Amino acid sequence: MTSHEAAQRFPRSSPYWPVLSHPVLRRILPGLTVSALGDGMAVVAVSWMALQLAPPQQRGTWVAIAMAAYTVPSVLATVLFGRLLGGRGGAQLAGWDATLRAGALAAIPLAHLLGALSLGLYVTLLAASSLLHSWGTAGRYTLIADVLPERHHLAGNATLGVIGELATIGGPPLAGLLIGWAGAVWVIAIDAATFAVLALTYHLAVPVTDRPAPPRTGPSRTAGFAVIRHNRTLLGLIALSFGFFILFGPVYIALPLHIVDDLHASATLLGTYYMVFGAGALLGGLTVGYLRRWSLWRVTIGIVVGFGLTMLPLGLGAPTSLSLLAFAVGGAIWAPYVPTSMALFQRSTTSTNRTQVLAANGAVTVLAVPAGTMLGGPLVSALGARETLLICASAIITVGVLAAGLTTHRTPSEGPRHAPGV
Repeated sequence: MTSHEAAQRFPRSSPYWPVLSHPVLRRILPGLTVSALGDGMAVVAVSWMALQLAPPQQRGTWVAIAMAAYTVPSVLATVLFGRLLGGRGGAQLAGWDATLRAGALAAIPLAHLLGALSLGLYVTLLAASSLLHSWGTAGRYTLIADVLPERHHLAGNATLGVIGELATIGGPPLAGLLIGWAGAVWVIAIDAATFAVLALTYHLAVPVTDRPAPPRTGPSRTAGFAVIRHNRTLLGLIALSFGFFILFGPVYIALPLHIVDDLHASATLLGTYYMVFGAGALLGGLTVGYLRRWSLWRVTIGIVVGFGLTMLPLGLGAPTSLSLLAFAVGGAIWAPYVPTSMALFQRSTTSTNRTQVLAANGAVTVLAVPAGTMLGGPLVSALGARETLLICASAIITVGVLAAGLTTHRTPSEGPRHAPGV
């Protein structure tokens, strides 16, 4: 095929065309993009609001509490609401999550206007907003699996990832400008508005008549965890994800301290590291749809090993230009992990247990990064920032190599299989 013929066939020849042109998804993706941008701004606004509300001597503690409240409560809700939410449709779960987030976050600027916003109320509202986060994430990926044939799942997952990466690049700088102009509380108000738009989008894009009826008798609260426990493919995948994410967690502590203490540089360099990582992740995310003919298990394990290798220059004290380049490559390698691992989950579950399994996976992975971040403090204090980076890189490589060794003895199935129901 000539380049002219290829250009004429594009974009219909792209693996992303079936996703972008799907009658349901093309109505949902704009709402997801708006909401992702709002959430990208909230990453900055949530911590900045905590800084404004907290006593000066307790700022660090309250920032950590606020950021944890914005994510961690969903772990508890995965178990508490398992019987109620298991078996619900993907769009319904994602819509409920967006509705709760919109309401709880909107209460923050309302309390501010009434002069009633305290630290305790702020953290409580953040925690309430995050309760259905794992179920909402499970709902989005369940919807992808429900409306697209299996061969397009990877491209669908990658589209969600690219939207997130774009929001990560654009959201924080925009939040900085808006905080300087209007204040952090109004950035949170904008985030609430974007979730309201997303909730309305789900309601309009998937009519009630197209949604599966809820089960008459709900599954057990821990149904998703039970399915994973009885399925070696899923158990191995969730163990790999947990190990990967928890070992990356200390980087959030070690990298800033490495820049300040070892390199004697400013916050500008830290921002540059995150910028090149985000740019690499965006490029890496765009390539995911073209991996559909590859062995997804080998790709997923290769991502873990490859990412660990890109972290080595930081841990070994390589020149800044080299470590920045490696960090950008690391972002490109990192980006496909969630789409490929989610595709493996989608292929290894059934329509009856998919939402429970994906919610359980979300609960485990949501815990992993904060747990690793908390581990980073003692590690840096005991060993030093650069040494911690080196240990994390080496440990990530080790986890990937061990996973590769295990799969040579028993290659997990990537095709549809009926995981045990509960």
